Amino acid sequence: MATLFLVGTPIGNLADITFRAVDTLKNVDMIACEDTRVTRKLCDHYEIETPLKSYHEHNKEQQTEYLIEQLISGLNIALVSDAGLPLISDPGYELVVEARNQNINVETIPGPNAGLTALMASGLPSFTYTFLGFLPRKEKEKLDVLQERMYQYSTLILYESPHRVTDTLKAIAKVDNMRKIAIGRELTKRFEQLMTLPVEHMLEMIQSGDIPLKGEFVILIEGARPLVNHSWFEELSIKEHVEYYIERDQLKPKKAIKSVALDRGMKTGEVYNIYHDVE
Repeated sequence: MATLFLVGTPIGNLADITFRAVDTLKNVDMIACEDTRVTRKLCDHYEIETPLKSYHEHNKEQQTEYLIEQLISGLNIALVSDAGLPLISDPGYELVVEARNQNINVETIPGPNAGLTALMASGLPSFTYTFLGFLPRKEKEKLDVLQERMYQYSTLILYESPHRVTDTLKAIAKVDNMRKIAIGRELTKRFEQLMTLPVEHMLEMIQSGDIPLKGEFVILIEGARPLVNHSWFEELSIKEHVEYYIERDQLKPKKAIKSVALDRGMKTGEVYNIYHDVE
């Protein structure tokens, strides 16, 4: 029976590929890839002469049908992305689903992953993490996702293009401007950067040019603080809790509301509505 191989490829440094991956790419009948120009460089480097077939977001419906036909006819096919693992914020999901529906064997050849590569060295908690891929482009939709996810205790892993990194950091800061984040860029390459700072400080590094807006970015967001020794506010209403921070720390209501939301594991908007009697 033919097999669909899901093959991990380097995220930057061409040396980061397994012997098994190279052997698989040399011996399948066809390689389906996002951009044939990108995959050709990898193939030329390792003297892989297997034919390439374009498979990307804009032609996946048509090409899925074609590739399934080839697999059914007995051809072995490898699916790769431009970098890292196929299907992880890259095309391939529909192809795998249809292959399984047709009882075609699907085999994974593991390889590098940008999100986990950044997480390992970031210094942020790595025991529990949530991969979000790319956030929505529209600010309101992006904020909706962050408002929901940033009050979980899991480290969040995002991918972002250099053109939208600044806007995404500003959106994170709107939810919690002192939350610690990490930014990774050009991972495994010569000019690799990986920095961990509060988001406000990271924005300053971006705006000063210390972090160039070039290459693909990984953004990690520290999870919300666990509720530790919270009995002191259990007897307070949410309004009293907000007023406590305003009086004790001389905070403006907006920042006091954020502090209460963190204490109680609530969304900022929920605390805001209760404090201001918004129904």
